[in-house]
Amino acid sequence: MHLRSNWFPLVLIAIILFLVIQGWLQNNDAGKKPITENKSDCWTGAGEYQIPVNSQGDLIRYGRDLIVRTAYYLGPKGCVAHISNGMNCQNCHLEAGTKPWGNNYGAVAATYPKFRERSGTVESIVKRVNDCIERSLNGQAIDSNSHEMKAIVSYIKWLGADVKKGSKPKGSGIMDLPHLKRAADPAKGKIVYATVCEKCHGKQGEGQMNADEITYLYPPLWGNNSYNIGAGLYRISRLAGYVKNNMPNPLNYHNPQLTDEQAWDVAAFVNSQPRPSKDISKDWPRIAGKPFDHPFGPYADNLSEERHKFGPWK
Repeated sequence: MHLRSNWFPLVLIAIILFLVIQGWLQNNDAGKKPITENKSDCWTGAGEYQIPVNSQGDLIRYGRDLIVRTAYYLGPKGCVAHISNGMNCQNCHLEAGTKPWGNNYGAVAATYPKFRERSGTVESIVKRVNDCIERSLNGQAIDSNSHEMKAIVSYIKWLGADVKKGSKPKGSGIMDLPHLKRAADPAKGKIVYATVCEKCHGKQGEGQMNADEITYLYPPLWGNNSYNIGAGLYRISRLAGYVKNNMPNPLNYHNPQLTDEQAWDVAAFVNSQPRPSKDISKDWPRIAGKPFDHPFGPYADNLSEERHKFGPWK
């Protein structure tokens, strides 16, 4: 009895200490959780060194290189074909399509095939890629069975492999900016361009070539070598959202340099400059499905083309 009475308090103390330490560990882990699971985090695509080292990885890696150095393979001096204007896919889809709000590929694999109002059909990833080549690169579509198309599609699918089917993660594509209460102003945008953009993209929007004279470091924003009137960025809402969170490159959405108004105005200025044309007569077969800022009629309402292009929008 004497031994039992001496040990009992020690056992009780040990149990209490165990429970206190266990509780502290649980609280400490809970305190760390918001840091590791920040709900404001945006989707960011995997880098090239995460591509698997096998035959499938070789195809994915080639697809990534086609995005980064499109002109090297498919530009005016391309080693595979001469079918584009010399811009790279990466000039619009930043950091090989992985940058948050950088017109990335985060939701592509998860949402395609899908119906698109612009064509009035269900489109595949192949159709979407060729749309970019024909519009943003002002080029010619490539064969859906070509090694190049298979590589690009493999890369896009690999990037989005962890995205739930049918979902669009935060940070994918381009951010929608709040609409202005006034029309976007190309004259004000010209001042923004001269102050912020001209040093990289040139006084005449001609861009800057890399030392190889094959690919662009900074792409042309208008003129013969830029995107044509059928490109997505020709809608100023798309260009404004893109500019706001990425320009001057390599800024990002954490520390934008331009205000919303400056982004809208400079987008209006850039898209008021001359650029290649394209037959878009078959686009938007359902007129009511046109976006609010599609710059070409006819429309389901009685607003002018200028009002649709520059706003203000309802």
